[in-house]
Amino acid sequence: MAEHNELGKKGEDLAVKYLRQNGYKILNRNWTFQKAEIDIIAQKDSIIAIIEVKTRSSLDFGSPQDFVKPKKIQLLIKAVNAYINDREMDFDENLEIRFDIIAIHKNGETFAIEHLTDAFYHF
Repeated sequence: MAEHNELGKKGEDLAVKYLRQNGYKILNRNWTFQKAEIDIIAQKDSIIAIIEVKTRSSLDFGSPQDFVKPKKIQLLIKAVNAYINDREMDFDENLEIRFDIIAIHKNGETFAIEHLTDAFYHF
């Protein structure tokens, strides 16, 4: 596996650990629809969080969250609509869908985690 793929996988594992420690239940990981992939789908109380994880080894070219581009957002929205339609009977109408970004920056041997809630597009 390429080094950047390993870093991405490590970032997703750290994000899942972080979410669980903060009271989220992980519903799905790496859920795909056509060309779109949702890194993590998690639930906390009445919120379904659609989470894009971005991990970087350097901030030289910007923060991890700067790499979530409009095209990626469009694909995520399309995938979420498919996910909801696929599980229509499982979703309570009182649930709120929220798009988050978990930005992870490798700093030497440690990782800094920033959870940006309601990062883009809101239902």
